[in-house]
Amino acid sequence: MPPAALAPDPLFVAFQTALAGRYSIDREIGRGGMGVVYLAREVMLDRAVAIKLLPPAMATQPALRDRFLREAQLAAKLSHPHIVPIHSVDTIDDFVFFVMAYVEGETLAQRVQSRGPLPAREGARVLREVAWALGYAHAQQVVHRDVKPDNILLEANTGRALVADFGIAAATGDAISDQIAGTPDFMSPEQILGADIDARSDLYSLGATAFYALSGALPFSDANTSDVLARRLTTSAPSLDTTGTRVPRKLTQLVDWCLATHPADRPASAQLLADQLGVAIEQRRELPVALRAFVKRNGRTDGAGTMLTLVGTVVGAGVVAAVAGPAQALAATAISALVAPAAFGVLSARRMLDLGFTHQDLWPAFDVERESSREEHAVHPGRLRRVFERVLRHVARVSSATTAAVIPALALATPMEQLYAVPLVLLCLAVAISSVFGYLVVLQLRRDVDVEFWSRVWTGRFGAWSFALARKWRGRAPVAPAMTHRATELSLGLAAEQLFDSLPKASRESLGDLPALIERLQRDAHVLRTRFDALQQALHGSGQGAAASSHAESSHQQALAEERDMVQARLRETVSALENIRLGLLRLHAGSLSLGSLTTHIALAVDVSENVDRLIQAHDDVEHLLRLPQQISLTPA
Repeated sequence: MPPAALAPDPLFVAFQTALAGRYSIDREIGRGGMGVVYLAREVMLDRAVAIKLLPPAMATQPALRDRFLREAQLAAKLSHPHIVPIHSVDTIDDFVFFVMAYVEGETLAQRVQSRGPLPAREGARVLREVAWALGYAHAQQVVHRDVKPDNILLEANTGRALVADFGIAAATGDAISDQIAGTPDFMSPEQILGADIDARSDLYSLGATAFYALSGALPFSDANTSDVLARRLTTSAPSLDTTGTRVPRKLTQLVDWCLATHPADRPASAQLLADQLGVAIEQRRELPVALRAFVKRNGRTDGAGTMLTLVGTVVGAGVVAAVAGPAQALAATAISALVAPAAFGVLSARRMLDLGFTHQDLWPAFDVERESSREEHAVHPGRLRRVFERVLRHVARVSSATTAAVIPALALATPMEQLYAVPLVLLCLAVAISSVFGYLVVLQLRRDVDVEFWSRVWTGRFGAWSFALARKWRGRAPVAPAMTHRATELSLGLAAEQLFDSLPKASRESLGDLPALIERLQRDAHVLRTRFDALQQALHGSGQGAAASSHAESSHQQALAEERDMVQARLRETVSALENIRLGLLRLHAGSLSLGSLTTHIALAVDVSENVDRLIQAHDDVEHLLRLPQQISLTPA
């Protein structure tokens, strides 16, 4: 409001009089149970600041006044990019206040109210930044106690999320009673009960904030505050996916994890939550156009080129049969069936190399595409469709088996028997072909069969072979830098391969098959990352709902956590080995390292890779003990 409208306010006039010479108050920008917030300018430093004034009625209570000052002074010690910094905590006459940086922007609550829920990617980023801030504060033994959308500011120019009011809510008693501090819609169950709280209470509040930010709704909503609090104590929070909001599965799991009723079932720390939000963000990162086109279209032989190839093969076989005979035609058809896919693979790989992408870039690309496809196909489960799918599958199996059994028998039958049996064989063959085709069509409605098939083709031996031949075809021409996100190991591996290729021939021969080792380390790191993520999800899943009720369940979770830590350690070793090879090659180019010293780095890297291989081999032996879900595997997709 304009200054003229503020003039009649006695509190504004009295407070400005007390601050005269130090701060020049511009206007009021907020008011609530925790007091009044003013936009002002600090006179000496000529900077905009926000001043939060403790309500005068509270300032007259010595115990509350002292607690507010103590909490504000503790919060003022926090220094983090995602925490609104407090410049000073002060008292003048009867006024108790603190001065903080002014953030030009809006609160998360205002953002959702004005423009609706946050998109999944933006929401995950904001939540990770808040989790970073909470993790830092918790490490300083500071619990926020009032995490909510109103206390998360979004900077206008950068979109950066900043958390405000650390510890102040508890100091001012901003709550439904003198004993409970916080905001009812976002309070944890233990906070409602007035029990001792720790960092995990903030994570529950962050989960409720995330629920609201991503869906626009509250986990528990009721006009009566008492009813909301009672339901919070007796009912588990609903899952985010029940709101109908299109949110990635992993992000939904993380929000649900934070909203667990029992503190022991929530994330162990804000930093762990931030790490997992980072994984969700990386999984949802948009693919570069070239990779997106490859996994969706260019890497598949299902277009017009395939039809022309089939027509050409049939016509060519007919010509060969007319000229040389049926045996030669059959041989020509077989050769065409082998040469055409091989030529397609090498040409496709050559195009990707020209664009700056390597075989290793295809792994995360197909991972993202599979995850996106699973989310899209999960929207309409279709129970009737599942029944129809099962019927078609059984019909396809029976008719295919019957056809496979009848055709050999037909070859041994008499001409008269063959005359009567041929229609039956043709009928079985027609039913088999139509049912298999129908089954695949219906299955495609539930699962993207194309993506799964081509993922196995390109990330397996065919893809590796195609890229190896394409690389030899290109010669030593440098791989163009691609504008794409790569996992650390992929970037390190590509840089190391380029450095190796630029060495003199004698040096390359002295280093043996170093590119094969680099590719092996890259694959090891990719497998370990996949495994680490799967173990994290398994731990989250086993922690949902009630706390572990048996010693066996607790031992199971401990075993999962131990394996996760071991996998993480192996991942660090693998990436470190790649980094050492890259640095060694750089120093070799600079003349500051000998081939012998680099060979030592290579030997250490071989040991690291062998350790990973042993870990993979041991996995099959312990999997039944850990009782992991079937989808967790150490073998890459």
